Amino acid sequence: MAFYPLQIAGLALGFLGMVGTLATTLLPQWRVSAFIGSNIIIFERLWEGLWMNCVRQARIRLQCKFYTSMLALPPAVETARALMCVAVVLSFIALIIGICGMKQVQCTGSDERVKAYLLGASGVLFILTGIFVLIPVCWTANIIIREFYSPNVPIGQKRELGAALFLGWASSAVLFIGGGLLCGFWCCNRKKQWHRYPAPAYCVPHKDTRKNVTALRKTSTSYV
Repeated sequence: MAFYPLQIAGLALGFLGMVGTLATTLLPQWRVSAFIGSNIIIFERLWEGLWMNCVRQARIRLQCKFYTSMLALPPAVETARALMCVAVVLSFIALIIGICGMKQVQCTGSDERVKAYLLGASGVLFILTGIFVLIPVCWTANIIIREFYSPNVPIGQKRELGAALFLGWASSAVLFIGGGLLCGFWCCNRKKQWHRYPAPAYCVPHKDTRKNVTALRKTSTSYV
């Protein structure tokens, strides 16, 4: 199968995007406490994630607590949870489909056309995963920025962008690139097959052959 390094690079980036998506989902650093003006919390650091919130104090180990009630969570957190879980599942399915489309894997046979379609489907799923990651990350960042500059929010309740959001953006970019490489491989393989098997041309009968056919038709008509 041609363009073998292209599919290796696409699957490798897809795997990295899947790991980054899982880490973004589990990390608690989506929202972190802000240091504003004279209210500098030196001995305490607050982290808020999708599943837990953590408090880190000086000379005390990190203490984390899972959210006890889903009804008390904001709608943005609930939506982000759902989208990130779907993204993790989609990235895993895309990786499995991409591995089945590899040249060395024989579970789907040795048909290059089938393997190319599997890699193309894997690329589309990776791109879709990147979209599912990008939506909650950008939504959460927009809420944090609006609350940070809003005078109605108390200074002690303002938050900054956490490391998980930046990891989510990076994972989404990696998923887009990996999915694009796999889709590009599918397009290149399809063009190669198109040039390899050109469409059959219609045969035009020779001039003398047409005359003979016409004469035979007239003869058969006269006998009738």
